[in-house]
Amino acid sequence: MAVKGTVRLDKKTKHLVKRLQPGDIAVIDHGDLDEVAANALVEAHVRAVINVQESMSEVYPNCGPLRLVESGVKLVDCPGSNLFELLTEGEEIEIKNGQIIRAGRVLASGKELNAQIIIHKMEKTKGNLENVLSHFVQNTMDYAQHEIGLICGEYKVPEIKTDFKGKHVLIVVRGKNYKDDLKAIKSYINEISPVLVGVDGGADALMEFGLKPDIIVGDMDSVSDKTLFCGAELVVHAYPNGKAPGMARVRELGLEAVTYAAPGTSEDIAMLMAYEYGAELIVAVGTHSNMIDFLEKGRKGMASTFLVRAKVGSILVDAKGVSKLYKSRLRAKHLAPIFIAALLPVAAVMVISPSTRELLRLLFIQFRLLVGI
Repeated sequence: MAVKGTVRLDKKTKHLVKRLQPGDIAVIDHGDLDEVAANALVEAHVRAVINVQESMSEVYPNCGPLRLVESGVKLVDCPGSNLFELLTEGEEIEIKNGQIIRAGRVLASGKELNAQIIIHKMEKTKGNLENVLSHFVQNTMDYAQHEIGLICGEYKVPEIKTDFKGKHVLIVVRGKNYKDDLKAIKSYINEISPVLVGVDGGADALMEFGLKPDIIVGDMDSVSDKTLFCGAELVVHAYPNGKAPGMARVRELGLEAVTYAAPGTSEDIAMLMAYEYGAELIVAVGTHSNMIDFLEKGRKGMASTFLVRAKVGSILVDAKGVSKLYKSRLRAKHLAPIFIAALLPVAAVMVISPSTRELLRLLFIQFRLLVGI
């Protein structure tokens, strides 16, 4: 089945999704398409996705392609094509039998992926997982030796204005299932009012739910200008040598920020800051916690995450756990006082009114006759 639509293209999928309109055809440069990126494309209601790289991994069973096609999005791989040079954003194209056509001219030929093809390939790559896991663990241990300073005070935590001491802290990363997690803990957020920390795009996620972040941490490459201007304190994640590319954008916007020079991911340093400044509990939303998450992120190990979780683990919980443990439900013991309080004015009226008293007396007599007393 042929589809037509307006082209939108960007080599950074996270930037592209901000410009997509329903019915667009997205042209991406995203090898081993991950589930987070696929979810963003689906939520943008694109009609089709053309990838100039292989969407399916040869190493691990990445879920992004299956997420797309099961949502009704046509996915065509055109590895090695020069579509980024041939196409201009905003023009109309057609996809037919894997061919990319503009004004009747075939620009490239690719392979359309359907669910059957994707599932078959995912099954094949599952056989590689044992070997991949072995290498992943080895890389994690090797990198951990170099990054041990992250939890041993080698990298100074910046001075910040946000007060974490004795408080619950909610750290939001725009990762897998972040929307479901935020919905699940809405009552917790409303009743506890934790300190809200947005990690890069996680700050936009908070704003989408009507929550203003207290502090934004990250490279500042995937958070919107609007959110950066929300009044949150800004902490730019810098390389261990102090270089902080994200600071240039902050300064261009006329905003102020401090830097945190450290290895690892931005979510790692967000957790460390909360821990070092005395947070009572850290609740994580959308964070990376397993091998597939990190392979999808393009990392060959999770040394910093392993080390940080080992340090803050005593006060760290996943949002899914909070949603199961913390549910604001009305129970009988809570309803009883409400019911009694509601009856009090009714009882008072009944006692005061002579006609009501007479009715109650008659009812009592009838009751005695029925039970034989």
